[in-house]
Amino acid sequence: MLTGLILAAGAGRRYGQPKVLVRDPGGVPLVHHAIRALVLGGCDHLVVVLGAAAAEARTLVARCAVNGSIVESVIAEDWDTGQSASLRAGLAAAAGTAAQAAVVTLVDLPDVSAAVVQRMTARFGPDSLARAVYNGNAGHPVVLGRAHWSAIRSSSVGDAGARSYLATHQVASVECGDLATGMDIDRPEDFPSARR
Repeated sequence: MLTGLILAAGAGRRYGQPKVLVRDPGGVPLVHHAIRALVLGGCDHLVVVLGAAAAEARTLVARCAVNGSIVESVIAEDWDTGQSASLRAGLAAAAGTAAQAAVVTLVDLPDVSAAVVQRMTARFGPDSLARAVYNGNAGHPVVLGRAHWSAIRSSSVGDAGARSYLATHQVASVECGDLATGMDIDRPEDFPSARR
């Protein structure tokens, strides 16, 4: 069993609003892209971690289920201390499932598709550690085997997420540059259609 974690708690200061509320130029919420990629990529259970604008975001997330998927929303009360707060809240929620690994992604990666998730999770288990790379550049999703969750939760601080933990462990790099760019959306002009 795989749990998908979508980190979506930030205020989106550069964008001007929380990115969990942002829609692409076609009107599709960014969070819907992330949910779709994880569900169609093979995740059995999804957790969206919220923080800024949590009440409005929770309503939006509830409308984004794909193929009857169950999507759980949790709130990282200390979300404003950085991405690590979201990761800790998501892993705490995943700990209550039978998942052997978590696929962690960010809400603002609309071109990360189910094909990327499938490639990342072709082989996974409780000891897995893997990260997507795009033309050699590290990105998301990241696969965290259950055996690592406790240590990641206790070592994760600030805006670094699991970065320091991954830096001291053997992590499989999975090239996905042929499937996506892995680029995040920080401003409205970052959408590919806005750059034409």
